[in-house]
Amino acid sequence: MERVTAATTPKLRLDDLDAEQAAAVRAPRGPVCVLAGAGTGKTRTITHRIAHLVSAGHVRADQVLAVTFTARAAGELRNRLRELGLGGDAGQVQARTFHAAALRQLKYFWPQVIGDVPWRLIDSKFPIVAQAARGNGLSTDTDSLRDLTSEIEWAKGSLIAPEDYAAEAARLHRDAPYEASKVAAVYAGYEAAKITPDGLYLDFDDLLLHTAAALEDNVAVAEEFRGRYRCFVVDEYQDVTPLQQRVLDAWLGERDDLTVVGDANQTIYSFTGASPAFLLDFSRRFPEATVVRLERDYRSTPQVVSLANRVIGAARGRIAGTRLQLIGQRPDGAEPVFAEFDDEPAEAAGVARAVGKLLGNGVPAAEIAILYRINAQSEAYEQALTEAGIPYQVRGGEGFFNRPEVRQAVQALRQAHARDDIPDARGANLVTLVRAVLRSKAGLTKEEPVGAQARERWASLMALVQLTEELAAQHVAADTEAAGESVVGAAGDSDEDDQHPTAPGSHHPADESGLDLTGLLRELATRSEARHPPTVQGVTLASLHAAKGLEWDAVFLVGLADGTLPIQHVLGPDGTVSDETALEEERRLLYVGVTRAREHLQLSWALARSAGRKGRRRRSRFLAGLVPDDSPASRIAQHTTDRRGPKRVLPGCRICGRPLLNTQATMLGRCSRCPADIDNGLLEALKDWRREKADELSLPHFVVFSDTTLTAIAEQRPADDRALVAIPGIGAKKLQTYGADVLAIVRARSNASD
Repeated sequence: MERVTAATTPKLRLDDLDAEQAAAVRAPRGPVCVLAGAGTGKTRTITHRIAHLVSAGHVRADQVLAVTFTARAAGELRNRLRELGLGGDAGQVQARTFHAAALRQLKYFWPQVIGDVPWRLIDSKFPIVAQAARGNGLSTDTDSLRDLTSEIEWAKGSLIAPEDYAAEAARLHRDAPYEASKVAAVYAGYEAAKITPDGLYLDFDDLLLHTAAALEDNVAVAEEFRGRYRCFVVDEYQDVTPLQQRVLDAWLGERDDLTVVGDANQTIYSFTGASPAFLLDFSRRFPEATVVRLERDYRSTPQVVSLANRVIGAARGRIAGTRLQLIGQRPDGAEPVFAEFDDEPAEAAGVARAVGKLLGNGVPAAEIAILYRINAQSEAYEQALTEAGIPYQVRGGEGFFNRPEVRQAVQALRQAHARDDIPDARGANLVTLVRAVLRSKAGLTKEEPVGAQARERWASLMALVQLTEELAAQHVAADTEAAGESVVGAAGDSDEDDQHPTAPGSHHPADESGLDLTGLLRELATRSEARHPPTVQGVTLASLHAAKGLEWDAVFLVGLADGTLPIQHVLGPDGTVSDETALEEERRLLYVGVTRAREHLQLSWALARSAGRKGRRRRSRFLAGLVPDDSPASRIAQHTTDRRGPKRVLPGCRICGRPLLNTQATMLGRCSRCPADIDNGLLEALKDWRREKADELSLPHFVVFSDTTLTAIAEQRPADDRALVAIPGIGAKKLQTYGADVLAIVRARSNASD
């Protein structure tokens, strides 16, 4: 074997590696496949392998090219290599994304391959895609352009030419935003528009295509490049696209100095063209390859690891055959918590309470994450955390009221409010009005559209409708409570408007009273303003996709209901599976979510979307067999009773003892059927104090205390700090800030009554 004198002496620390990591590091020069489960130290392993190859003289540091998929991951590789004395400077290991590596190489080789034809990198594809879409009679709104752009990127990443797109999309049952022939025409128009008399315009996929072609078609270029780089390392190999694999093949030529690391069970980006096939076929392509499995999980407690193994253990298909059985290496921790709620607002409030308890126990806010399937789910959690006074940050997306579609929708409602011909809609009719405005001005459709971006937009608009329904229902409840009327919550789980009590033409107490458009706009503005605190380290809100590669001490996986996870479009109308492959990717999303947690993990779901609605949902099919029988979320636990009453862990009614699942019931400490013993004079005094305090601090009133919390105080009349903090919504921070004032008001009222 040829040995190369190392220009750098790496700082190897092999004693820090476990047996499997050391085996991967010390594997002979040549093809190595590291199957690395979540939390098993893959970055440490591959950087130490590079250091070992350099220190053993198999390759010089500057002959190693390590590639990954994100700038953040590439930066982490460079940092680890720098710690080993191998990264960051010229003459040392290069760690880059695929696209950054290709850009650097293309700039160097372009004059040899193309000559003096000028080229430039496209800043944004949108104008060119819009031109092609317009020429084919398609919409050029932002979401359509995003979906068309994504489809073009998928095709190019999958090495599918415009003329082949329609046939391949049909063969693969592609969820295209338009008729396949139309998408193909836009794709062809986009490619043609990049060739101009002034030169070529290249997108990021073109960087890869031209780099691969330069090496494939030019012997001199290939020899020069392969003399420069002799050893390649690919991180997250399960996410490689056919185009990226083509570039890697061009880099390698006939050689086999390749180390790949990946986990097929974390394949969650197939919609972009990523495929685990190259990882799964590695041993077939390189029969002599060394294959090492890393299964010792150093991130999570054994309890979290056990749940992760059970989640992925139910997987089916080829990927399931590569399943890694993780082995927790940390000390024991708490068992994962499962929680079922009546509705989404109750779920959000329950999660916010649990977050508050963790903060009270010393868990930093930056070490807590709430993860959901789609970004539109963030609204309820933004609101719940705001009401609880808990700082948060939205990762991988914008806060709900900052999203373009939500800003557009709210502006459309303001414009409708300014018109003279808009009726004074209230309550149920207000919901109908909001739907109508969003349909005509914001493009809201009754059915969920195709296309990922269009679905995200639709979900955000539906979340705004749902918020209107909840606010209207709250006002109806307030207006009708004195009359003892039973209020049915507004719709959310069904589009069958004609069957719902808030359908147009049906009579409802809210038709004559309740929330109107003026009040709705005021409430939306208040909520939007309350969600703009100074930038702080707060609880992370993120989608499961955005959470990939990250980890926290505590993770809340929310919205785990069929139709959300798995997402509705992989299911048929009757709940049967319409796409088995897509269903398995949804399962892997849950697995990725579980493995983000180090110590604390809660999984929750809601049986209905809006408060007061009948619970028609079912918890995610992926949770089958995972919820312990003694969990309060277990069907068995919820219905098992003895002479002493129900066995429960959930909060119980202070009057009758029944479990409390509804948000308002939990806050009040009693279920709705039990009589209220409210001191109305005390409640009015508390509201007067809240108004003065909120004005003094320049805060929205509900940020000090919600109406429900004040009602609970007026009912329970706490006499000391312990009794006050026993009321949900009052934690240590609010006790310190407002406790003395509240208890003084309660005592004053009590003395006056005596």
